[in-house]
Amino acid sequence: DISSLYQDDGYLFFNIQPIEIQVDEDSVDVEMRITEGEQANINKVIVNGNTLTSDHVILRELRTMPGQKFSRSNIIRTQQELAQLGYFDPEKISIKPEPNPAEGTVNIQYKLEEKSSNQFELSGGWGGFYGFIGTLGLTINNFSLRKIFKEWRPIPQGDGQKLAIRFQSNGPRFQNYSISFTEPWLGGKKPHSFSVSLSHSLQAGGAFLGSVVTAPTSTTQSMQVTSATISFGRRLTFPDDRFTMINSLSFNRYKMNNWGIIPGFSSGISNNFSLNTTISRNSIDNPTYPRSGSSITFAVNLTPPYSMFMDRNWSDLTSAQRYEFVEYHKWMFDNSWYLKLAGNLVLRASSHIGFLGTYTDKVGSSPFERFVLGGSGMTFNNVILGVDNIALRGYPDQKITPVEYINGVKSTSGGVAYNKFVLELRYPISLQPSATVFVVTFAEAGNNWGAVSDMNPFDLKRSVGLGARIFMPAFGMLGFDYAWGFDNYPGKLQKGVEGQFHFTIGQQIR
Repeated sequence: DISSLYQDDGYLFFNIQPIEIQVDEDSVDVEMRITEGEQANINKVIVNGNTLTSDHVILRELRTMPGQKFSRSNIIRTQQELAQLGYFDPEKISIKPEPNPAEGTVNIQYKLEEKSSNQFELSGGWGGFYGFIGTLGLTINNFSLRKIFKEWRPIPQGDGQKLAIRFQSNGPRFQNYSISFTEPWLGGKKPHSFSVSLSHSLQAGGAFLGSVVTAPTSTTQSMQVTSATISFGRRLTFPDDRFTMINSLSFNRYKMNNWGIIPGFSSGISNNFSLNTTISRNSIDNPTYPRSGSSITFAVNLTPPYSMFMDRNWSDLTSAQRYEFVEYHKWMFDNSWYLKLAGNLVLRASSHIGFLGTYTDKVGSSPFERFVLGGSGMTFNNVILGVDNIALRGYPDQKITPVEYINGVKSTSGGVAYNKFVLELRYPISLQPSATVFVVTFAEAGNNWGAVSDMNPFDLKRSVGLGARIFMPAFGMLGFDYAWGFDNYPGKLQKGVEGQFHFTIGQQIR
């Protein structure tokens, strides 16, 4: 520990030697003989092994630059930053200091091994009433826009940008198209990110009314959601430099035609303009199989308070008129902590809280952007557009939701407040970059309420289970879980404990 303090201040040639100078009955006197030496400056930084990733993508993440004083903690932090990129095998990142005591300098050599970071998604899932839903997607995590007309190997890569294209469909009843692009270093000088995304979803034939799914009466029965988002982000230096802040401006357009999710509002158009600010801190050591560190995210989503400057008699308006412009304020908090217990056995503890608020009681809670809990949290299971799907293993998809009555009509369009807690033990079977495999056993509990005042952190739906995760570079993280839920939920038919199988794609945040 003393060595770490000295080496963080440039004393690479520091040496400490404990000497027992006296032994007297039950006591020992120990003298620490310290040789500080000169502070070492970094002479050269050498990077090897990046056969695909451009040099500037790596160099901008380094915290050890020529001319700086040697710092052990900066080397460790650089190793974490390179692992977080996702372009290199984190188990094979090698850092070798090459000291030169005669000149008081040190060369630092980073040896990297590229791994495939692009993901091709070809999958399917059973979506309850909507049947089989197929997914086709391509995510290029190390994309290069400047090489698009110059170099294809087989696609333009190497500049650290991200391009994602995704399509989901089961035919005419459900379709989803999305495309997004992210530049993590806008302008190339500072870590200011820029991203833009577009999506369009269609859900048709067979609307949800209360807890009953009605049979499709015509092909015009539908809901469409068109979304566009533009985001700017930057790294913060306070409270420390692991924090990032992202500000985004979003527009969502909900178009409903004979749709029965919201009582009294079966046809019409709602517009949602919102400003989102997300502050997060990430200190995990490995994005694929974390052994230490934490990930904390706080997000607030605000729409303009239309009701405060619109001169309307809100009590006389129809639902279509009331929700022409959606207003709300939405707050989310997610955090996960990782602790190595023994060897590669890791404990993950996480908590998740969210609520949807109103500016005034005259308008009431937004019918959109609510929460539904249960199942895997994947959007292709029992699809309901315009809500946040929160996983809760051990229960059917989207079944943990409060029952409300709007104008005397039963509605299960989602809750306005939820919380969830998870404890998970993980152990790896393989940490090879070609296929990282680990098994999990978990206990989790959560619930969903129709009003913030009804929130009770002790009134939770509990479950336990076990499963496995398989990370393959071409497909991302695949999850398989079997869990048992212990508590009742709306619409439960049988008594006692139920078992549920869940399939997930990607790292689940909530």
